[in-house]
Amino acid sequence: MTEKRKPDAFSRLLDWLENGDQALEEEMEGSLSEDGENALSESAKQKKKKTKKSVSKSAAAPKRAYADTWWYRILAVAVCLALIGLLLYAAMRMPRFGSADTLINSEVTEYYVTHTLEETGAVNIVTGIILDYRGFDTLGESHVLFIAVCTVLLMLSIRGEKDAEKRLLESDYEQRFEPDHDVILQSAARILTPLTLVFGLYIIFNGHLSPGGGFSGGAILGAGLILYQNAFGYEKIEKFFTFKTFRWVSVCSLLFYSLAKGYHFFTGANHLDSGISPGIPGNIFSAGLLLPLNIVVGMVVACTMYALYTMFRKGEF
Repeated sequence: MTEKRKPDAFSRLLDWLENGDQALEEEMEGSLSEDGENALSESAKQKKKKTKKSVSKSAAAPKRAYADTWWYRILAVAVCLALIGLLLYAAMRMPRFGSADTLINSEVTEYYVTHTLEETGAVNIVTGIILDYRGFDTLGESHVLFIAVCTVLLMLSIRGEKDAEKRLLESDYEQRFEPDHDVILQSAARILTPLTLVFGLYIIFNGHLSPGGGFSGGAILGAGLILYQNAFGYEKIEKFFTFKTFRWVSVCSLLFYSLAKGYHFFTGANHLDSGISPGIPGNIFSAGLLLPLNIVVGMVVACTMYALYTMFRKGEF
């Protein structure tokens, strides 16, 4: 009579993955009952009972958390009420919207309105404030967009080789995300996509002359890319826009923005002449660094919109 061979650790792991905890527990109970050396001694059993009793006693009377105490709740309500009162007081102190005395009540607003055109060369005051006076803030916002894409990429991206047993075949997997060749959608996309991209570029290039700029123009460019992808699929759009394209455009744009604004910050803080002329207000090539900064911000926003869309839809870029 041959002795029954016990399964090794790898076989037990596979059984547990396929059948759950029940198969592993039954096997362990059987091995413990057959093997006398693995039986629990009386002292071990008594020790186990004492441990269970102590655990049950501690569970019956858990330690009271700070969030359950009365003073913690009162303090939380007091902090919220104080914050609400502070925000209401600040809102009441603000000038009425559209009032004639707004410039008199706000020195910052008066300075922006009277000096933006002279100091930045931007006809659009909003663009001059965002990319010049608040350039450090916009620099952080642009990097936040790139960091958001990197975070989603780490969370949703599927790395490594595709397992044939756990995932579909490569052709079937890609086919799931391709459009069904909708004639109406593709015909509309052939007309709307070029118009959308051209309009987005117009908004970016005229951001220092009229309402618009890198953020709004980049959003329009991203919408154009998403429309083209929905109509023609990943196979067509990947001929000119891939993950490599996104990487190079984003890195080069952010690097140029950081270097340009770093130079501007350094010369301004040390009261040095930057050598960058604001040009003639109203011309397309004017406003110093505002035009190239609008371009790089628009590129970052467009890449971010399309990258987030394709990763949330497909799970990878």
